[in-house]
Amino acid sequence: MAERLLGPADVRTLASGLGLRPTKTLGQNFVIDANTVRRIVRDAGVGQDDVVLEVGPGLGSLTLGLLPAASRVVAVEVDAALAQRLPATAAERAPELADRLEVVRGDALRITELPGPPPTALVANLPYNIAVPVVLHLLATFPSLRHGLVMVQAEVADRLTASPGGKVYGVPSVKMAWYADTRRAGNVGRAVFWPAPNVDSGLVAFTRREPPAATVSRKDVFAVIDAAFAQRRKTLRAALAGWAGSAPAAEETLRAAGVDPGARGEALDVSAFTRIAEQGQASRAIR
Repeated sequence: MAERLLGPADVRTLASGLGLRPTKTLGQNFVIDANTVRRIVRDAGVGQDDVVLEVGPGLGSLTLGLLPAASRVVAVEVDAALAQRLPATAAERAPELADRLEVVRGDALRITELPGPPPTALVANLPYNIAVPVVLHLLATFPSLRHGLVMVQAEVADRLTASPGGKVYGVPSVKMAWYADTRRAGNVGRAVFWPAPNVDSGLVAFTRREPPAATVSRKDVFAVIDAAFAQRRKTLRAALAGWAGSAPAAEETLRAAGVDPGARGEALDVSAFTRIAEQGQASRAIR
């Protein structure tokens, strides 16, 4: 099947036809390099049994690369003009595959259901300013997502894949670890975008796994994570005082969970935060 991916001239022609001037507000940096598209599709491991969820397809650069690889692509686009144009682009450049595409006009942060079979893979060039909340929302909303590859700002990629103890380890790292195993899948240069962003980009690959076994909800665990990193220079005894009711109560809960009260949040993995949430619930039940 011959590829007819978008190049720099194609992207500019499509944008001109729509009267589109890319905006930083919507994080519109369009991929203009076909080799980058091929790399993303390959590294995402998309197969013919996959239903791909793509967020922010824009002018269709990545969409056109995904259509031959997947059984179906559901593209969620917030911009009305782009959402309306995408099916036509697919029909023009991949007529034999156009029926695999479903375009959903909407905000990915608010999507709670999608048409057709549930998505199995998330592959997207995500707007930098909302990348983390989008990924976490979609993983929470669609348990069917088994794997994926997202392109995000390089610093965000580092945070999403960080291990305990590192300087960039924080809330995104721990919450992502609740859902999946992650890895850095490489860097992407600025020149492959139009307009070129002012920051470097990185690829994050993930594979879904079961969350830690817990007697509390994800919401309870995430509340502990948020509290622990709200003032990350503080010890956990101090940082969790508000959450536990007092510093002594926090210390008692931490010790019961097998965690050093003098440690800081960046030293703990997601399982430790889960134990703290469980002990906190148990302590409140006793009082």
